[in-house]
Amino acid sequence: MTSEKQFTGRHAAMIFVGAFGVIISVNLLLAFSAVRTFPGLEVKNSYVASQTFDDRKAQQEALGWQVAAKATGGLLILSIQDAAGQPIEVANLDAVLGRATHVKDDITPDFQFDGAAYVAPVELAAGNWNIRMKASAADGTPFEQRVILRVER
Repeated sequence: MTSEKQFTGRHAAMIFVGAFGVIISVNLLLAFSAVRTFPGLEVKNSYVASQTFDDRKAQQEALGWQVAAKATGGLLILSIQDAAGQPIEVANLDAVLGRATHVKDDITPDFQFDGAAYVAPVELAAGNWNIRMKASAADGTPFEQRVILRVER
């Protein structure tokens, strides 16, 4: 004699509750993780910031600067060049280096201009990094850019 097991309403209910339990648990985990690692707002009032955006963008584009970054040999190299490809020494440079997803690894590199680029001693782990830089031209024109840096190991 063989006894066959029946698929009952109780079995269906357990599968239903188990499947939705997994889905809800994963969604809650991802939501809490996203909120916990959110670095914050870029500006206090986006409407006010938008009112001068086009003017600031035009002034920045008129400078014709090209910015690139690389990490090699324990050094972070940030090059700022004019439209002709010549290195530029800016009047003021503030930069924050960090991950795109959180602020716990953020640092402020001590950049020094070496005649060709800005160089700072920084040891970086592999992955994606952002340099959020603010600089001023000699005439006082502000320049802001987020420079994406990919570090390979």
